Amino acid sequence: MNGSDLRAMATAAKAASRELSRSSGAQRAQALHAMADALLVAQDRLLSANAADLAAARAQEHPAAFLDRLTLNEPRLSAMARGLRQVAALPDPVGEITGMWRRPNGLQVGRMRVPLGVIGVIYESRPNVTADAAGLCLKSGNAVMLRGGREALRSNAAIAEVLAAAVGSVGLPSAAIAALPSADRALVAEMLRLEGLIDLIIPRGGESLIRAVREGARVPVIAHEKGLCHVYVDAAADLAMAGEIAYNAKVERPGVCNAMETLLVHEKVAASFLPAFVARLGAAGVDVRGCPATQALVSGVRPAVDEDWDTEYLDLRLSVRVVPSFEEAVAHIARHGSGLAEAIVTTDHARALRFLREVDAAAVLVNASTRFTDGGEFGMGAEMGISTQKLHARGPMGLVELTCQKFIVLGEGQVRDSRA
Repeated sequence: MNGSDLRAMATAAKAASRELSRSSGAQRAQALHAMADALLVAQDRLLSANAADLAAARAQEHPAAFLDRLTLNEPRLSAMARGLRQVAALPDPVGEITGMWRRPNGLQVGRMRVPLGVIGVIYESRPNVTADAAGLCLKSGNAVMLRGGREALRSNAAIAEVLAAAVGSVGLPSAAIAALPSADRALVAEMLRLEGLIDLIIPRGGESLIRAVREGARVPVIAHEKGLCHVYVDAAADLAMAGEIAYNAKVERPGVCNAMETLLVHEKVAASFLPAFVARLGAAGVDVRGCPATQALVSGVRPAVDEDWDTEYLDLRLSVRVVPSFEEAVAHIARHGSGLAEAIVTTDHARALRFLREVDAAAVLVNASTRFTDGGEFGMGAEMGISTQKLHARGPMGLVELTCQKFIVLGEGQVRDSRA
């Protein structure tokens, strides 16, 4: 594929987006069910493509967390299909009128939700993103151009081909779902410059990817910074609950952006909580680095250095700090958090409300794991990513976030009087 091929793909996607914007919600829902069916029918083909990607990644000695993100299996394919059906069942935002008001001259003015157009998604090695992105874009009336990481090239290409064919089988344009068949980084740079053809870029991946996209894009970008999430165990925490929440936040799936990277513990409960909890983490293979107070309480903990507090590990590694107060926990989060998800464990209702008000993040949780910060877990179906920006979209990006609003004006012959 070269630059001319890429432009041709984007031109076809733009035409497909216009056709999708005229389609009915029922048509798009039918396409989503066809896409879900197609994933299951093509299971052997998709797993074979993924096995080739995994073999190559193992040969390059990628870490276990990376291999986990790359892996497809029958349960994950079933989850992908289930996610498409869930998206199909969600309320259709396209054409929704979000408000009407009447002006003194009789004009009715309102807003209507409409698709964005063509969305470019640049992501790393999680093949399920291919189906999630395609499903959400189609449901919201958008075409999508997908560029996954080179390590998942075979998996992503196979999934996109299966989904595009399913869309075409129900009479909608198959060009609405397109995956770049090349890992050439020059094509990504070209993709970022396709003003007028691509309406929005959404990068999903590490800091270096996000930075490169933002620096090179002429197309609007919505992105999240690193997912440096904290769990704060308050002085008034139920410690058994805190242990379960923090363990889940770190261990259940450490290689994702909503996993906990730093544990903060109030000094009043640190001696009661940390020794047993760190031992449990150690049994799960977690490498714990701690502040001097943590090291004094738990033997064998390596010292945390300054950079640990700002590192998204995406692995079985955790930084632990004992804090003297609620205020210092919030201040630590303000200094080091990425604005994605932050959690407190406490039985003090007033303190929980303060945490909700004072912590600046896309999702703030009380007595729940940061791992819930996810479109599916929030009842939004799949998601396009988690935005830590504050304009247009913040937090998990679902269907509504993939639309914008236009003004609609209903009149009865009114004309503007320039003398007024």
